[in-house]
Amino acid sequence: MDVSKELIKATNLLLEIASLLMVSGANTIRVNLSINRFAAGLNFKTSCFISHKSIIMTLYQEDSTLSCTRVKNIPPHAINFSIISAISKASWGAINENWTLKQISNEIEKIRTQKRYSKLTVLIAVSFAGAGFCNIFKGDYLNMLVAFISTFIGLLVFQLTHKEKFNVYIRIFFSSFIASLCAGIGIIYNIGANPQTALATSILFLVPGVALINSFTDLLDNNIINGMVRFTTGLMTVLAIALGLFITMLIFQLN
Repeated sequence: MDVSKELIKATNLLLEIASLLMVSGANTIRVNLSINRFAAGLNFKTSCFISHKSIIMTLYQEDSTLSCTRVKNIPPHAINFSIISAISKASWGAINENWTLKQISNEIEKIRTQKRYSKLTVLIAVSFAGAGFCNIFKGDYLNMLVAFISTFIGLLVFQLTHKEKFNVYIRIFFSSFIASLCAGIGIIYNIGANPQTALATSILFLVPGVALINSFTDLLDNNIINGMVRFTTGLMTVLAIALGLFITMLIFQLN
């Protein structure tokens, strides 16, 4: 294959991989490390500028004047740690086993198209997690039931508003409001020994743990722009959650 054509194809593929990692919730250093391993396996070097919305990548050979620069916009994020893990594993395979461009492309396509859990499975699993948190905070079985139902309905609202392409912060607000509203009914009717625990844990599924952790690791690695963007995103998410909870407490006049 002509070197310039191979360079263009490799750049486009590595951009796709970087975008997939960012969408799945990888921090910036993880993206750079994985891309550098893939590039090294193809005997290329990379230089990347990665932001929250786009990636600028230059691919080149040290012993050549040839280089290729491409820009790609990053689609909306959808956290998926199994994709991050699979791509990281594939990057080691590429550098240790000298994979060709075609082999890397085929492996990434397998990773991209792997089956995800159904929405119903996610709803049930996350709802059980909410009930479990309620139990940790001294809620009894009735409180756990309220937390389960509240989390289930709140996450269902989140999924439905996502399908309708609502703004992400509006989705978080509605989910927080509906989940806390359901849990607030448990307080009004004094369901269980500690109904307030169901209210506190019904919105935990919305907490932006990935964004806040990634912001911290990015700042530690001197990726200041991404770190600040992710911190701001996490802060906006927390404010949307708090607003939904505040309105519920205002409606029920809860302290």
